[in-house]
Amino acid sequence: MSDPIVVSIIGGACTALASIVSVALSSRLTNYKIQQLEKKVEKHNQLVERMAIVEQSTKSAHHRLDEYIGKEK
Repeated sequence: MSDPIVVSIIGGACTALASIVSVALSSRLTNYKIQQLEKKVEKHNQLVERMAIVEQSTKSAHHRLDEYIGKEK
């Protein structure tokens, strides 16, 4: 084979390898960021669930207070 053909094959192989490595690293970073976002969403969902329980408890406490205050009058 002639020198220009060998050089172009080597250059093409290096370019392909660099592209594959770049895509793999980008994919790993994207997956990591998605996992971090999933953790944040899970924490948020747990907070929402806890707040719903607190709101229900608060309503119950208000009803008991209203009944207590109503009996005093």
